[in-house]
Amino acid sequence: MKHEEQTPSLFADLDEDTQRPLADRLRPRTLEDVVGQEHLLAPDAPLGRMVEQGRLVSAILWGPPGCGKTTIARLLAQRTELAFEPLSATFSGVADLRKVFDAARHRRGIGQGTLLFVDEIHRFNRAQQDSFLPYVEDGTVVLVGATTENPSFELNGALLSRCRVFVLQRLDAAALDTLIIRAEQLTGRELPLDDDARRSLVAMADGDGRFLLNMVEQLQSLPVGTPPLDTTALAEQIQRRAPLYDKAQESHYNLISALHKSMRGSDPDAALYWLARMLDGGEDPLYIARRLVRFASEDIASADPQAVQQALAAWDVYERLGSPEGELAIAQAVVHLATAPKSIAVYRAFGAARRGSARGRPVP
Repeated sequence: MKHEEQTPSLFADLDEDTQRPLADRLRPRTLEDVVGQEHLLAPDAPLGRMVEQGRLVSAILWGPPGCGKTTIARLLAQRTELAFEPLSATFSGVADLRKVFDAARHRRGIGQGTLLFVDEIHRFNRAQQDSFLPYVEDGTVVLVGATTENPSFELNGALLSRCRVFVLQRLDAAALDTLIIRAEQLTGRELPLDDDARRSLVAMADGDGRFLLNMVEQLQSLPVGTPPLDTTALAEQIQRRAPLYDKAQESHYNLISALHKSMRGSDPDAALYWLARMLDGGEDPLYIARRLVRFASEDIASADPQAVQQALAAWDVYERLGSPEGELAIAQAVVHLATAPKSIAVYRAFGAARRGSARGRPVP
């Protein structure tokens, strides 16, 4: 299958060191080459306008893995002619920060600004985050922090008040396909995939550009002349990705919210998908069972009085059977709740009654 040519200049001065990972070799050289984040980088978008004016503010880049946070920070420094100082909160401490701040203060004295990029900034403790404040406040550094976690939960309020938060999106299918085409152009080889397998490869990446390029590199290591793989053959070649899920962090709340919204929207297929994502990620099935009982009471209630009984029964079955047999009862309850009629009349009426009670008079 032939694909449209991309701009040749993208690879004109690219280092052809094949020992480097493909994802690093294909790292964008300009902001215009970044895919999937047009809502931030377009000329009329927030970061695009800052670049046009040549004046950056301290910022937090919040987004999932493989969406371009590090690349964007590096290119912002390049476009605004700031010295780029990268640190990882996983490996750095106060001594490393002090060195960076001293160097930034020296540069400032000779008219050179500094962009301090901190990867995984949420891993710094509160005291370490506080150490940024005076240097961000007086402009010694422009701080750009990258995080996969909700900044409102993980970062100091004082630091957040001095930074703008920009939300990066998971890469969509079009952006991921662009990365595949660029990889094919760089290496001079089309992937040995049929059309369905190519679409499956994009789906397997789940919005992560780095992970996609790692899979592309694995496929391009197959012998030249390998017949096009179908979806089944692709699955045999590519190792299954571990689910992106952390029971104590942002994905926990995102997925339980997605499950609720799917049931509320009467979409049993979507509800089963989000249930499977949570279970595959290691979520406690009893936590899900408790949330189903709550959903039955709040979102269905008198529209289907049996809904709460179904949810309680699933909870009871799981406690008796455990995994994996008990998970089927939870799945059955999810389907029942998704297809049941919905009513929040009792929820609203009881809320009004509580407010009336607090005021000392009955609800009108």
